[in-house]
Amino acid sequence: MKQLRTVVPALLALGLLGLSLPASAAAERTTYPVVFAHGLGGFDDILGYDYWGDDFGTFVGDPCNEFLETSCNGDLHSAQRSFIAQVQPLQSSDLRGLELANDIEGYMATAGVSHVSIVGHSQGGLDARKAARVLRERKGYSVVKVLLSIASPHRGSPVAKYILDLGPGITSVIDALFRIYGSVVYGPGNDGYAATKALVYNDYDPNDGKTTGARVFNTTFPVSADYAAHYVSLMTAQSGLSVNPALFLLRSFLYDIDGDGYCVDDCDNDGAAGRGDGIRAEDDDDGLVGINSQQMGYRLRYTEQLFSLDALSVDAALGYVSNLNAPNAAQMTSLSSVINQDHLDVIGLGPDTFDEMEFYASIFNYIAKND
Repeated sequence: MKQLRTVVPALLALGLLGLSLPASAAAERTTYPVVFAHGLGGFDDILGYDYWGDDFGTFVGDPCNEFLETSCNGDLHSAQRSFIAQVQPLQSSDLRGLELANDIEGYMATAGVSHVSIVGHSQGGLDARKAARVLRERKGYSVVKVLLSIASPHRGSPVAKYILDLGPGITSVIDALFRIYGSVVYGPGNDGYAATKALVYNDYDPNDGKTTGARVFNTTFPVSADYAAHYVSLMTAQSGLSVNPALFLLRSFLYDIDGDGYCVDDCDNDGAAGRGDGIRAEDDDDGLVGINSQQMGYRLRYTEQLFSLDALSVDAALGYVSNLNAPNAAQMTSLSSVINQDHLDVIGLGPDTFDEMEFYASIFNYIAKND
């Protein structure tokens, strides 16, 4: 349901045509600002497209708080505060998480606030866990109220291992692609090899003198009330022609994730904890991350609503994932509450019919009720 905000007569006409209208009520204002933590290769854009935007490049966290402002999210409270953090586009979550903590700490001082909530997409969900611990250690109290991840590879991504297995030189190709097509803030310090190793479940190279991978990262930066008060996750999976073209090509010609089987640790050595169920051509992944890797804390259910703000609620039947290295079989295989979006379209790399503005407004609204 893509919202088209124009003059009232046009909205009425769209309504008669069956297209969605703006939500009848705005999201509640969060008590504390919301920090957006981007994923691999991002900052204000990714591969040349706006990160955290709708199909037209408008930031989903921008409230309509100026006179006659139209390029904004009309589903937000006019006094909503948010901040887009900047970390190294291509690096490990050890480094990116520290940079995220630094960025948040600077923002807190400027904004005069004592707490924040974090929304992390993809690798940003891992970075957020390290940032939460670093901020706790620096401040002496739990700074993060709500830590919400979207499509994050908490237990690794098979695509990361596939890229590494291609051999020497492949990560330099990744660097080159992001340098040519990626964010304008791309600069020195990027390391595609370090970034990719961080997104494999086990230590990819035990002989390089440094233990890496999601498994050890999860132990060091766990789901803990010491670091954040509330942990939740949104999960994505999609297949078919509606998938983002880049991910469709990846899935069709290079690597299709089998991401809905259960096993302790990485039993099939594909780079993610769990195993496949033997069927690849199904909605068990979003093109980059399988569903057996995405749940952290409680899984959230996203419900689209025609005449009111879309809603998020806890899918309590699946329980809580506190030990990220040991979810149960249902948590690793269930498609319950999985959002029908791929890894890139959920952050606005469409075009598609998904209403990014109302989706993120529902996230603000959920945070407001839990911070």
